[in-house]
Amino acid sequence: MSATLWYWIILVVKVLVVLHVFLIGAAYVVLLERKVSAWIQDRVGPNRVGWRGSLQSFADVLKLVLKEDIVPENANKFFHRLAPLITITIAIAVWAFVPFFAPIEIDGTAINGMIAPDLNVGLLLLLALGSVGVYGIALAGWASNSKYSLMGGLRASAQMISYELAMGLSLIGLLLIMGSTNISDIVTQQSGYWWGVIPKWNIFVQPLGFLIFLIAAFAETNRAPFDLAEAEPELVGGFHTEYSGLKFGLFFLGEYGNVIMMSAIMSTLFFGGYNAPWIQDIAFFQGDATLNKVALALLQFGTLSLKTVFFVFFFIWVRWSIPRFRYDQLMNLGWRVMFPLALGNTVLTAVVLALIEGMR
Repeated sequence: MSATLWYWIILVVKVLVVLHVFLIGAAYVVLLERKVSAWIQDRVGPNRVGWRGSLQSFADVLKLVLKEDIVPENANKFFHRLAPLITITIAIAVWAFVPFFAPIEIDGTAINGMIAPDLNVGLLLLLALGSVGVYGIALAGWASNSKYSLMGGLRASAQMISYELAMGLSLIGLLLIMGSTNISDIVTQQSGYWWGVIPKWNIFVQPLGFLIFLIAAFAETNRAPFDLAEAEPELVGGFHTEYSGLKFGLFFLGEYGNVIMMSAIMSTLFFGGYNAPWIQDIAFFQGDATLNKVALALLQFGTLSLKTVFFVFFFIWVRWSIPRFRYDQLMNLGWRVMFPLALGNTVLTAVVLALIEGMR
Protein backbone atom coordinates (compact mmCIF):
# COMPACT_ATOMS: atom_id res chain seq x y z
CA MET A 1 0.00 0.00 0.00
CA SER A 2 1.43 3.39 -0.99
CA ALA A 3 2.48 5.99 1.57
CA THR A 4 -0.05 8.48 0.16
CA LEU A 5 -2.94 6.06 0.63
CA TRP A 6 -1.80 5.28 4.18
CA TYR A 7 -1.68 9.02 4.89
CA TRP A 8 -5.28 9.53 3.78
CA ILE A 9 -6.54 6.45 5.65
CA ILE A 10 -4.87 7.61 8.87
CA LEU A 11 -6.19 11.16 8.37
CA VAL A 12 -9.78 9.96 7.85
CA VAL A 13 -9.59 7.72 10.92
CA LYS A 14 -8.29 10.59 13.07
CA VAL A 15 -11.00 12.95 11.80
CA LEU A 16 -13.72 10.37 12.54
CA VAL A 17 -12.34 9.77 16.03
CA VAL A 18 -12.26 13.50 16.80
CA LEU A 19 -15.81 13.99 15.47
CA HIS A 20 -16.97 11.09 17.62
CA VAL A 21 -15.23 12.53 20.68
CA PHE A 22 -16.67 15.99 19.98
CA LEU A 23 -20.28 14.97 19.33
CA ILE A 24 -20.59 12.19 21.91
CA GLY A 25 -18.43 14.10 24.39
CA ALA A 26 -20.57 17.23 24.12
CA ALA A 27 -23.73 15.17 24.64
CA TYR A 28 -22.37 13.62 27.81
CA VAL A 29 -20.98 16.94 29.06
CA VAL A 30 -24.55 18.28 28.90
CA LEU A 31 -25.69 15.24 30.88
CA LEU A 32 -22.80 15.69 33.33
CA GLU A 33 -23.77 19.33 33.87
CA ARG A 34 -27.38 18.39 34.59
CA LYS A 35 -26.28 15.66 36.99
CA VAL A 36 -23.72 17.85 38.77
CA SER A 37 -26.15 20.77 39.06
CA ALA A 38 -28.73 18.39 40.52
CA TRP A 39 -26.14 17.09 42.98
CA ILE A 40 -25.18 20.64 44.03
CA GLN A 41 -28.86 21.58 44.49
CA ASP A 42 -29.72 18.29 46.25
CA ARG A 43 -31.90 17.04 43.38
CA VAL A 44 -32.01 13.78 41.45
CA GLY A 45 -31.50 15.12 37.93
CA PRO A 46 -32.47 13.33 34.69
CA ASN A 47 -33.15 9.65 35.38
CA ARG A 48 -35.84 8.54 32.94
CA VAL A 49 -34.22 7.91 29.53
CA GLY A 50 -31.78 5.02 29.61
CA TRP A 51 -29.97 3.66 32.66
CA ARG A 52 -30.07 6.41 35.31
CA GLY A 53 -30.73 8.98 32.56
CA SER A 54 -27.64 8.07 30.52
CA LEU A 55 -29.48 8.60 27.20
CA GLN A 56 -31.21 11.86 28.14
CA SER A 57 -28.99 13.99 25.89
CA PHE A 58 -29.83 11.87 22.84
CA ALA A 59 -33.54 12.28 23.59
CA ASP A 60 -32.98 16.05 23.78
CA VAL A 61 -31.22 16.00 20.40
CA LEU A 62 -34.15 14.12 18.86
CA LYS A 63 -36.54 16.65 20.36
CA LEU A 64 -34.58 19.59 18.89
CA VAL A 65 -34.37 17.97 15.45
CA LEU A 66 -38.14 17.42 15.37
CA LYS A 67 -39.01 20.95 16.50
CA GLU A 68 -40.11 23.56 13.99
CA ASP A 69 -37.36 25.78 12.60
CA ILE A 70 -38.75 29.31 12.98
CA VAL A 71 -37.03 32.21 11.19
CA PRO A 72 -38.16 35.76 12.14
CA GLU A 73 -40.04 37.50 9.35
CA ASN A 74 -37.66 40.47 8.99
CA ALA A 75 -34.44 38.58 9.70
CA ASN A 76 -31.64 38.23 7.19
CA LYS A 77 -32.38 34.59 6.45
CA PHE A 78 -29.06 33.71 4.83
CA PHE A 79 -26.89 34.99 7.68
CA HIS A 80 -29.41 33.75 10.24
CA ARG A 81 -28.78 30.23 8.93
CA LEU A 82 -25.04 30.77 8.46
CA ALA A 83 -24.28 31.93 12.03
CA PRO A 84 -24.73 28.59 13.86
CA LEU A 85 -22.76 26.81 11.12
CA ILE A 86 -19.81 29.16 11.69
CA THR A 87 -19.94 28.55 15.43
CA ILE A 88 -20.04 24.76 15.22
CA THR A 89 -17.45 24.60 12.41
CA ILE A 90 -14.90 26.61 14.38
CA ALA A 91 -15.60 24.59 17.54
CA ILE A 92 -14.75 21.39 15.64
CA ALA A 93 -11.86 22.76 13.52
CA VAL A 94 -9.80 23.88 16.54
CA TRP A 95 -9.39 20.22 17.54
CA ALA A 96 -7.08 19.74 14.55
CA PHE A 97 -4.25 21.38 16.53
CA VAL A 98 -4.55 19.38 19.76
CA PRO A 99 -1.96 16.53 20.04
CA PHE A 100 -3.66 13.43 21.45
CA PHE A 101 -0.55 11.25 21.65
CA ALA A 102 3.16 11.36 20.82
CA PRO A 103 4.12 10.73 17.19
CA ILE A 104 4.71 7.04 16.47
CA GLU A 105 6.04 5.02 13.55
CA ILE A 106 4.48 1.70 12.52
CA ASP A 107 5.96 -0.35 9.68
CA GLY A 108 7.77 2.70 8.35
CA THR A 109 4.64 4.88 8.40
CA ALA A 110 4.83 7.96 10.65
CA ILE A 111 1.60 8.76 12.49
CA ASN A 112 1.26 12.27 13.87
CA GLY A 113 -0.60 12.67 17.17
CA MET A 114 -2.81 15.49 15.82
CA ILE A 115 -4.99 15.93 12.75
CA ALA A 116 -3.26 19.02 11.34
CA PRO A 117 0.37 18.94 10.20
CA ASP A 118 2.85 19.54 13.01
CA LEU A 119 3.47 23.22 12.25
CA ASN A 120 5.96 25.47 14.04
CA VAL A 121 3.25 28.11 14.43
CA GLY A 122 0.58 25.65 15.58
CA LEU A 123 -0.26 27.51 18.79
CA LEU A 124 -0.70 30.81 16.93
CA LEU A 125 -3.00 29.13 14.41
CA LEU A 126 -4.99 27.52 17.23
CA LEU A 127 -5.54 30.89 18.94
CA ALA A 128 -6.33 32.63 15.65
CA LEU A 129 -8.84 29.98 14.61
CA GLY A 130 -10.48 29.96 18.04
CA SER A 131 -11.00 33.72 17.94
CA VAL A 132 -13.04 33.46 14.70
CA GLY A 133 -15.92 31.86 16.63
CA VAL A 134 -17.07 35.30 17.79
CA TYR A 135 -18.15 36.07 14.21
CA GLY A 136 -20.87 33.44 14.41
CA ILE A 137 -22.23 34.94 17.62
CA ALA A 138 -22.08 38.53 16.36
CA LEU A 139 -23.70 37.49 13.08
CA ALA A 140 -26.50 35.67 14.91
CA GLY A 141 -27.26 38.78 16.95
CA TRP A 142 -27.31 41.09 13.93
CA ALA A 143 -29.16 38.81 11.49
CA SER A 144 -32.03 38.02 13.89
CA ASN A 145 -33.44 41.58 13.71
CA SER A 146 -34.13 41.56 17.46
CA LYS A 147 -32.90 44.06 20.03
CA TYR A 148 -32.26 41.27 22.55
CA SER A 149 -30.24 39.26 20.05
CA LEU A 150 -28.31 42.33 18.90
CA MET A 151 -27.41 43.32 22.47
CA GLY A 152 -26.34 39.76 23.20
CA GLY A 153 -24.15 39.69 20.09
CA LEU A 154 -22.54 43.04 20.94
CA ARG A 155 -21.90 41.94 24.50
CA ALA A 156 -20.35 38.67 23.35
CA SER A 157 -18.11 40.46 20.84
CA ALA A 158 -16.87 43.04 23.35
CA GLN A 159 -16.37 40.38 26.01
CA MET A 160 -14.43 37.97 23.82
CA ILE A 161 -12.22 40.66 22.29
CA SER A 162 -11.43 42.06 25.75
CA TYR A 163 -10.45 38.72 27.24
CA GLU A 164 -8.58 37.46 24.17
CA LEU A 165 -5.93 40.09 24.88
CA ALA A 166 -5.38 38.79 28.40
CA MET A 167 -5.52 35.18 27.18
CA GLY A 168 -2.90 35.78 24.50
CA LEU A 169 -0.59 37.69 26.84
CA SER A 170 -0.91 34.97 29.50
CA LEU A 171 0.76 32.57 27.06
CA ILE A 172 3.71 34.85 26.18
CA GLY A 173 5.56 33.91 29.38
CA LEU A 174 5.02 30.23 28.61
CA LEU A 175 6.32 30.70 25.06
CA LEU A 176 9.41 32.54 26.36
CA ILE A 177 10.20 29.58 28.61
CA MET A 178 9.44 26.92 26.00
CA GLY A 179 11.14 28.80 23.17
CA SER A 180 8.64 27.47 20.64
CA THR A 181 5.10 27.94 19.33
CA ASN A 182 4.99 24.33 18.14
CA ILE A 183 2.34 22.60 20.27
CA SER A 184 4.03 19.20 20.03
CA ASP A 185 7.31 20.72 21.25
CA ILE A 186 5.52 22.35 24.19
CA VAL A 187 4.01 19.01 25.21
CA THR A 188 7.30 17.13 24.71
CA GLN A 189 9.20 19.60 26.93
CA GLN A 190 6.74 18.81 29.73
CA SER A 191 7.58 15.09 29.70
CA GLY A 192 10.58 15.26 32.05
CA TYR A 193 10.88 15.63 35.82
CA TRP A 194 12.52 17.99 38.25
CA TRP A 195 14.67 16.07 40.75
CA GLY A 196 13.17 12.87 39.37
CA VAL A 197 9.81 13.46 41.09
CA ILE A 198 7.99 16.66 40.06
CA PRO A 199 6.63 16.66 36.47
CA LYS A 200 7.94 19.48 34.30
CA TRP A 201 4.44 20.81 33.72
CA ASN A 202 4.10 24.49 32.90
CA ILE A 203 1.66 25.03 35.76
CA PHE A 204 4.66 24.98 38.12
CA VAL A 205 6.61 27.67 36.23
CA GLN A 206 3.66 29.79 35.05
CA PRO A 207 1.01 29.64 37.82
CA LEU A 208 -0.10 33.25 37.25
CA GLY A 209 -0.25 32.72 33.49
CA PHE A 210 -2.43 29.66 34.04
CA LEU A 211 -4.78 31.53 36.40
CA ILE A 212 -5.21 34.35 33.86
CA PHE A 213 -5.79 31.85 31.05
CA LEU A 214 -8.34 29.96 33.16
CA ILE A 215 -10.39 33.07 33.96
CA ALA A 216 -10.20 34.24 30.34
CA ALA A 217 -11.39 30.79 29.22
CA PHE A 218 -14.63 31.28 31.15
CA ALA A 219 -15.19 34.60 29.38
CA GLU A 220 -14.25 33.17 25.96
CA THR A 221 -16.75 30.34 26.28
CA ASN A 222 -19.55 32.63 27.58
CA ARG A 223 -19.86 30.50 30.69
CA ALA A 224 -21.03 31.67 34.10
CA PRO A 225 -20.07 33.81 35.88
CA PHE A 226 -19.33 35.57 32.57
CA ASP A 227 -22.44 34.55 30.58
CA LEU A 228 -23.54 38.16 30.05
CA ALA A 229 -24.24 37.50 26.35
CA GLU A 230 -27.26 35.37 27.25
CA ALA A 231 -28.29 36.85 30.58
CA GLU A 232 -31.91 35.69 30.90
CA PRO A 233 -33.18 38.49 33.21
CA GLU A 234 -31.93 41.18 30.81
CA LEU A 235 -31.74 39.70 27.29
CA VAL A 236 -34.21 36.78 27.35
CA GLY A 237 -31.81 34.37 25.63
CA GLY A 238 -29.18 36.69 24.22
CA PHE A 239 -27.86 36.17 20.72
CA HIS A 240 -29.83 32.93 20.20
CA THR A 241 -33.21 34.31 21.36
CA GLU A 242 -34.66 33.95 17.84
CA TYR A 243 -33.27 30.47 17.22
CA SER A 244 -35.16 27.22 17.60
CA GLY A 245 -34.91 23.58 16.64
CA LEU A 246 -31.71 22.25 15.13
CA LYS A 247 -30.05 25.67 14.74
CA PHE A 248 -30.46 26.35 18.46
CA GLY A 249 -29.04 22.88 19.05
CA LEU A 250 -25.95 23.78 17.00
CA PHE A 251 -25.28 26.82 19.21
CA PHE A 252 -25.80 24.65 22.26
CA LEU A 253 -23.43 22.01 20.89
CA GLY A 254 -20.86 24.67 20.00
CA GLU A 255 -20.91 26.09 23.53
CA TYR A 256 -20.26 22.75 25.18
CA GLY A 257 -17.77 21.82 22.46
CA ASN A 258 -15.84 25.00 23.29
CA VAL A 259 -15.84 24.04 26.97
CA ILE A 260 -14.28 20.67 26.10
CA MET A 261 -11.83 22.34 23.72
CA MET A 262 -10.69 24.93 26.29
CA SER A 263 -10.28 22.17 28.86
CA ALA A 264 -8.11 20.20 26.42
CA ILE A 265 -6.00 23.28 25.60
CA MET A 266 -5.38 24.02 29.30
CA SER A 267 -4.43 20.38 29.85
CA THR A 268 -2.09 20.51 26.86
CA LEU A 269 -0.34 23.79 27.59
CA PHE A 270 -0.11 23.73 31.39
CA PHE A 271 -0.60 20.14 32.59
CA GLY A 272 1.61 18.12 30.29
CA GLY A 273 -1.01 17.18 27.70
CA TYR A 274 -0.87 13.45 27.08
CA ASN A 275 2.10 13.05 29.46
CA ALA A 276 1.60 11.30 32.78
CA PRO A 277 4.27 10.22 35.28
CA TRP A 278 6.18 7.12 34.16
CA ILE A 279 3.69 5.86 31.55
CA GLN A 280 6.40 6.00 28.86
CA ASP A 281 8.25 3.17 30.65
CA ILE A 282 5.30 0.76 30.60
CA ALA A 283 5.64 -2.26 28.28
CA PHE A 284 2.31 -4.02 27.87
CA PHE A 285 3.33 -6.60 25.29
CA GLN A 286 6.73 -8.22 25.66
CA GLY A 287 8.51 -8.62 22.34
CA ASP A 288 5.92 -6.78 20.23
CA ALA A 289 7.06 -3.21 19.63
CA THR A 290 4.10 -2.31 17.39
CA LEU A 291 1.47 -3.30 19.96
CA ASN A 292 3.41 -1.45 22.66
CA LYS A 293 3.39 1.72 20.56
CA VAL A 294 -0.36 1.46 19.96
CA ALA A 295 -1.04 0.72 23.65
CA LEU A 296 1.08 3.70 24.72
CA ALA A 297 -0.76 5.97 22.25
CA LEU A 298 -4.13 4.82 23.65
CA LEU A 299 -2.87 5.36 27.21
CA GLN A 300 -1.70 8.87 26.31
CA PHE A 301 -5.07 9.61 24.71
CA GLY A 302 -6.78 8.42 27.91
CA THR A 303 -4.46 10.59 30.02
CA LEU A 304 -5.36 13.73 28.06
CA SER A 305 -9.05 12.76 28.26
CA LEU A 306 -8.94 12.43 32.06
CA LYS A 307 -7.29 15.83 32.45
CA THR A 308 -9.87 17.34 30.10
CA VAL A 309 -12.77 15.80 32.05
CA PHE A 310 -11.37 17.33 35.25
CA PHE A 311 -11.45 20.84 33.78
CA VAL A 312 -14.90 20.24 32.29
CA PHE A 313 -16.12 19.37 35.78
CA PHE A 314 -14.45 22.55 37.06
CA PHE A 315 -16.33 24.63 34.45
CA ILE A 316 -19.60 23.06 35.58
CA TRP A 317 -18.83 23.45 39.27
CA VAL A 318 -18.03 27.17 38.86
CA ARG A 319 -21.21 27.79 36.85
CA TRP A 320 -23.44 26.44 39.62
CA SER A 321 -21.49 28.01 42.49
CA ILE A 322 -20.71 31.63 41.55
CA PRO A 323 -23.30 34.31 40.66
CA ARG A 324 -23.14 36.24 37.39
CA PHE A 325 -21.03 39.42 37.20
CA ARG A 326 -22.52 42.76 36.19
CA TYR A 327 -21.40 43.87 32.74
CA ASP A 328 -19.33 46.78 34.07
CA GLN A 329 -17.62 44.42 36.53
CA LEU A 330 -16.83 42.06 33.66
CA MET A 331 -15.19 44.82 31.61
CA ASN A 332 -13.32 46.24 34.60
CA LEU A 333 -11.95 42.81 35.46
CA GLY A 334 -10.78 42.29 31.89
CA TRP A 335 -9.12 45.67 31.29
CA ARG A 336 -8.09 46.86 34.76
CA VAL A 337 -7.07 43.57 36.37
CA MET A 338 -6.49 40.76 33.86
CA PHE A 339 -4.71 42.78 31.17
CA PRO A 340 -2.19 44.47 33.55
CA LEU A 341 -1.57 41.15 35.33
CA ALA A 342 -0.92 39.35 32.05
CA LEU A 343 1.41 42.15 30.93
CA GLY A 344 3.22 42.07 34.27
CA ASN A 345 3.58 38.29 34.09
CA THR A 346 5.16 38.61 30.64
CA VAL A 347 7.66 41.25 31.81
CA LEU A 348 8.49 39.33 35.00
CA THR A 349 9.08 36.11 33.07
CA ALA A 350 11.36 37.90 30.60
CA VAL A 351 13.37 39.52 33.43
CA VAL A 352 13.78 36.22 35.31
CA LEU A 353 14.88 34.41 32.15
CA ALA A 354 17.38 37.21 31.38
CA LEU A 355 18.82 36.98 34.92
CA ILE A 356 19.12 33.18 34.68
CA GLU A 357 20.82 33.50 31.29
CA GLY A 358 23.18 36.16 32.68
CA MET A 359 24.27 33.95 35.59
CA ARG A 360 25.32 31.10 33.28
